[in-house]
Amino acid sequence: MCSDREHTRPWGWLCVECLSDEQVARYGRFAQEPSPQELEGFFRLDEAALELAGTKRRPHNRLGWAVKWGTVRMLGTFLSQPAKVPPGVAAFVGDQLAIADPSLLAGYPERLPTQHEHAREVRALLGVRDFEDGELELRQYVAGRVWMSNEGPRALFDRAATWLRRHRCLLPGITPLANLVTEVRTAEQALIYSVVDAPVTPELRRDLLGLLVVLEGDSVSVLERWRTPPREVNGRGRKGALERARDVRGLGAGEVDLWRVPPVKLAELARYGSSTHAPRLRKLVEPRRTATVQATVRHLETASVDDALTLSEVLMSTKLLARAARVDDKAKLKSMPRLRRAPAMVASAVSVLMDTPVDAAGQDGEELAPLSVAQAWERIEKVVTRNELAKALVELAEVLPEGGEEDAETAWRAQLLDRYATVRGFSSLLAEVVPWGETVAGTAVIEALRELPKVQARRKPGPEHIDTGLLVDGTWRRLCWATRCWPRTG
Repeated sequence: MCSDREHTRPWGWLCVECLSDEQVARYGRFAQEPSPQELEGFFRLDEAALELAGTKRRPHNRLGWAVKWGTVRMLGTFLSQPAKVPPGVAAFVGDQLAIADPSLLAGYPERLPTQHEHAREVRALLGVRDFEDGELELRQYVAGRVWMSNEGPRALFDRAATWLRRHRCLLPGITPLANLVTEVRTAEQALIYSVVDAPVTPELRRDLLGLLVVLEGDSVSVLERWRTPPREVNGRGRKGALERARDVRGLGAGEVDLWRVPPVKLAELARYGSSTHAPRLRKLVEPRRTATVQATVRHLETASVDDALTLSEVLMSTKLLARAARVDDKAKLKSMPRLRRAPAMVASAVSVLMDTPVDAAGQDGEELAPLSVAQAWERIEKVVTRNELAKALVELAEVLPEGGEEDAETAWRAQLLDRYATVRGFSSLLAEVVPWGETVAGTAVIEALRELPKVQARRKPGPEHIDTGLLVDGTWRRLCWATRCWPRTG
């Protein structure tokens, strides 16, 4: 397999050793018996081919000519020994020519004049060109693939061979084609490095190359430290992740205009820069060195923000929201004994009222007066006393929320306010570092987040300092303003 060193080798270096054994074995030859589909697709003689093959006087010449015709269509070249094709090919062609014995192909003459004459006839019939006639187009095609894909030498070699067959150009030897692919790829890669390097200012170049230096007191370079994602799932880890994103974006690599370079090539450079140690990157020749570091830092601008947001999400869900929910659940569990007693008493009183008719007829059919409040209490107190019922109502009022369904999470949200200090240390960084984008629905939230550092800087922030209409409503309004629970920032 080709190593990265092939970028620095002269174009004349034979890239044949980069190819796999399978590629070498099947280039311009039959590696195995063709499939039935391949036989139908390449060796089914059309009317013109049948007519021209029929002009040959001897069976082995007719068979050899037809085999040449199918071989150049499938392999893109003529075999030096046409008789040495897989037996299935000779049998398939022989059936079409009414030649019962395909072994007659062995008598096909190896005389060059005969082969050259047949080859000229096949080329004229199929419209096949010499390799030199299509070489310039092939170079342009390979150059385009280098710019628009991250394919290596092996894949480009296969694509070049396929292009030649599709455009009816004869395949050259394996070495010339491998050399062409290597030459074009090396030249285009060098051009890509130059295009990425060209808009880099001297100041930015100095800063980029400085990332490869191991500073005194450090064990790794700045670039290697930036490439390492944060691992601590706590406030310190989240703050470090945001500071990392801030430092990476502060370098300004993302502001360089690289519109001429396809994203796939920048990603290829960044992938190499992210997996290679700094000492090896320092040894790269210019402009490849600067281009690689530039692409790597541009990639890290996005990756560092993603890492910071992912860590923020994990931290918020595990350390903040989950803990607040657990504290609220514990408080609910503590209230369970009282919740079991109090509702039972209230239910007993209500059941007495439900079972007693308001108006009822007497035994002789006379109408009875409506049940008075005093009579109702007299019946209720046979089940539960008035003092016990009043105490039960007080206990229910202490446990149940006051505002209905919208306040079902009031206690849980109050727990979040108590944990404000957990996020205050890096909430301003979150607003400054992340390049927020928003939809129309999320504009108010993002604007409030951007204004958050200013609010936090105030000694006593109040309702006039934030947009209370859209963001602070319902339970949050009561928690933050009515109950004066805004957390102190001083």
